[in-house]
Amino acid sequence: MPPPERIPAGFWLRYAAWSLDAACLLPLLLLLGWPILGAAVGQAEAAMRAVGAGMAQQLEGAVASGQTPLAMTLGLLSDPRMTAAVAQLSSALTTVLLAPPLLYVLLACPWSLAFECSRGQATPGKRVFGLVVGDAQGDRLTLPRALARFAAAGLSWLTLNLGHAMVLLAPHLALHDRLTQTRVLVEPARRALPRWGRAWLLLQLVAGVLATAWLLVAMRDGMQSLLSQAPGAP
Repeated sequence: MPPPERIPAGFWLRYAAWSLDAACLLPLLLLLGWPILGAAVGQAEAAMRAVGAGMAQQLEGAVASGQTPLAMTLGLLSDPRMTAAVAQLSSALTTVLLAPPLLYVLLACPWSLAFECSRGQATPGKRVFGLVVGDAQGDRLTLPRALARFAAAGLSWLTLNLGHAMVLLAPHLALHDRLTQTRVLVEPARRALPRWGRAWLLLQLVAGVLATAWLLVAMRDGMQSLLSQAPGAP
């Protein structure tokens, strides 16, 4: 009996497969990115301390001399130490924000091309869920087609994931699928997300909530540290 004809995979199935691949790449991403991110975070902390100390000093001087808020603001903007600290903080935050996605792209590109152009037509994450990547007929991608698909996926990210969300609607094709005439397919019997796959998504949700809470606490502590340097602070 011939194998059943594959159909386009749904959004949550594709997301679960992608997140598994991302989890596989995470250790290498941390190994390569930790020295860069650690240095950037240290630079940001030092810059924030310098900004806080400069603001406290300017505020103390303004109060003592009876300066107006406008004069104090102009003094802050013209202070070379403040300018240097703000530039250092901006550079550090840019590194923290841009380094992880850039490193991910450098790792994910050969990962995706090697596996999706293979006989299995799927990365490990996709293979676990029974997905395959093919052209419009479902055949194995050539290397140029796979590279074009990976590059076009950047547009799906740049549209604030609207390109990915297109999978929610029939014919269940992402923006980069449409642009490169490719498909992510699954056998009809495996089109539903398995129970362990739903648990995997729930685990990610919990981790995201905890990470957001940690970030908010860290921001609160940083703000309190800056305020504690102001004149008259307890």
